[in-house]
Amino acid sequence: MSVPGETILTVEDLKTYFYTEGGVVQAVDGISFDVRAGEIVGVVGESGAGKSVATTSILRLLDDAGEIVSGEITYRDTTIVGFEEAEEGGELVPRDDMLTKSEMRKEIRGNEIAIIFQDPMESLNPVYKVGSQIREFIELNRDLEGEDAKEEAIEMLREVGIPEPENRYDDYPHQFSGGMRQRVLIAMALGCRPSLIIADEPTTALDVTVEGQILDLVDDLRDEYGTSFIWVTHDMGVVAEICDRVNVMYLGQIVEQGPVDDIFHDTQHPYTESLLASIPRPDKTVEDLNPIAGVMPQAMNPPRGCRFHTRCPDAREACRDIEPRFVDVGEAPSHRAACLKHDDVGYWDSVPIENESRDGVVADEEPPAGGQETEAGR
Repeated sequence: MSVPGETILTVEDLKTYFYTEGGVVQAVDGISFDVRAGEIVGVVGESGAGKSVATTSILRLLDDAGEIVSGEITYRDTTIVGFEEAEEGGELVPRDDMLTKSEMRKEIRGNEIAIIFQDPMESLNPVYKVGSQIREFIELNRDLEGEDAKEEAIEMLREVGIPEPENRYDDYPHQFSGGMRQRVLIAMALGCRPSLIIADEPTTALDVTVEGQILDLVDDLRDEYGTSFIWVTHDMGVVAEICDRVNVMYLGQIVEQGPVDDIFHDTQHPYTESLLASIPRPDKTVEDLNPIAGVMPQAMNPPRGCRFHTRCPDAREACRDIEPRFVDVGEAPSHRAACLKHDDVGYWDSVPIENESRDGVVADEEPPAGGQETEAGR
């Protein structure tokens, strides 16, 4: 049983690359974050930001071309990923305390950390009954068999709001609606009593009403079981409703990180500001929407300096060459951002540049009150 507020997962300087014929895709490039017991941590960003690769790296569920090249992932006192320098050559090699693939399957996946994918029809076998799939998952990960496992599966269906679970136990996936299938996946994950569930855009394909029901369900289950969640999404509205802390990702890196209220009301990175500005609101017309200009560059050849400078409305010459540090910003001690505005590296002295967001129009900007150096840069 986890103590509320206790750190159960730590990710430090994680790098996951994909080796292809065209080159090396730097899908995740040096991210760090943690998850505490009983909290929901958001990972948000556009498609291609590296969100899903980051979370599947935690369970080491990568495609053959993918490889975790450095970093450390610790679940409680267990090393999921860990490296050390080899005696000869100085190359990084897995440490002795890093779990093997077999140990990951037996000790971590399912019974400690579970994952819910975006499309339930890709996760549920269409030729097997829903109940038998949940029961099998429980039998593999818990000390339950036969009728006991079946009763637990039915109870999990009841917990996630499936009506008449005893009867629906024998139904096939195609006999459930999209929202109900997503509930089944949540039931499957909960059936193993994990401490952490990774939800990879589980509500993207659902309508707004069903999405709201799933979010309410997750909040209730968090309160009842003390389960932690990593919630992967591109929807800042979902982040505002359900998350306690947020990691904003862009092109393989975390650019801002902090409590959800600070991310929304004390935003410290232009990319986060752009995401918030593009959210549809009932008090705004379509013409008032401000989408992010351009497209995200390829992770195979990311821009030098700040990776967002090709689309950033605040970009200056310094952003082209200097990679921003991840520093404390704002008032909250856990609020951090990687932007040259918060560092004393000559950002305010350099010239604004033209890019996709400015469309040839460059507006000058005044430094914050008190000079070039902000509180975070001191």
